[in-house]
Amino acid sequence: MPRAALPVETLRSVAALPAHVAGTFDDISACHLSPEGDYLVFDRRAHAVSLVPRGGAPRKIIQIGVEPGRILRPVAFDSAPDGTFTIADAPYAVERVQIFFYAGGTVGGFTLAGRSTPRVALGDFVLSGVGSLAYTGKTVLVSQPESGALVTEYALDGKVLRTFGELRRTGYEHERDLHMALNAGLPLALPGRAGFYYVFLGGVPTFRKYDADGALVFERHVEGVELDRHIQTLPKVWPTRKTADGEFPIVPPSVRTAAVDPDGNLWVSLVVPFTYVYDTGGDKRRTIQFQAAGVLAPIDLFFGRDGRLLASPGCYTFKP
Repeated sequence: MPRAALPVETLRSVAALPAHVAGTFDDISACHLSPEGDYLVFDRRAHAVSLVPRGGAPRKIIQIGVEPGRILRPVAFDSAPDGTFTIADAPYAVERVQIFFYAGGTVGGFTLAGRSTPRVALGDFVLSGVGSLAYTGKTVLVSQPESGALVTEYALDGKVLRTFGELRRTGYEHERDLHMALNAGLPLALPGRAGFYYVFLGGVPTFRKYDADGALVFERHVEGVELDRHIQTLPKVWPTRKTADGEFPIVPPSVRTAAVDPDGNLWVSLVVPFTYVYDTGGDKRRTIQFQAAGVLAPIDLFFGRDGRLLASPGCYTFKP
């Protein structure tokens, strides 16, 4: 007998950046908190990161540029509890990862071998490998199915520490680029490095849980009435996009973003404006719709140590 659909909970924003502050940014793609409670605002369109003190004016701490310590064509941002943060960019189609102190200043960084390859497209934004970046504070996790495994874990100097995660079957194994795109996803570390989640971005929405050694614990399909129409209309023939390096299939996403809360629950924000919350055993416990100025479809979620949940685009605060 099929399980009844979970009721949709509405989470309403309890705070936001003041309008005169938010208006100084072009595109708030991620908004995190420093250990002191100041906002770290990643403005993808401006190629910049700003520090916004509580009650103060924004100050750019990372600006546009190709040289180390600056960013160009950034695709991902993540931060650690100690306040350091990392940015992935791709100047001249070369994928680069840099780590910064939250007040500015470079901790280190490295470049990835090869050139950036487009995988998943959300509107005008095209996600490549480093666009999936997750930062634990000690290592960097990147989705790199072309390596033969789902996840590559890097030391902060760029040394490959390990790979793990078997690629899923897609039915397009004979079309390598499409097979890789349908295996692109978001690697996420559990609190205390107790294991990992991997959330596939495109195709049939699915996630896996791995233990700390990288062994598979379980796999779950992401299902719900809110997703039914999307799954029914998944294409059989996938569009392609021409780039300077050739023509590649571009897979529209089923998942916009995902994050792990302090209790180890997985939050999966879908291409439809709903977020499903799964417990550590892989069971769906909540269906959530975010309300800010209107319905908010998150592209980034950040859980603060004080229990706050920050969602972007924008910089809206919720009590989960």
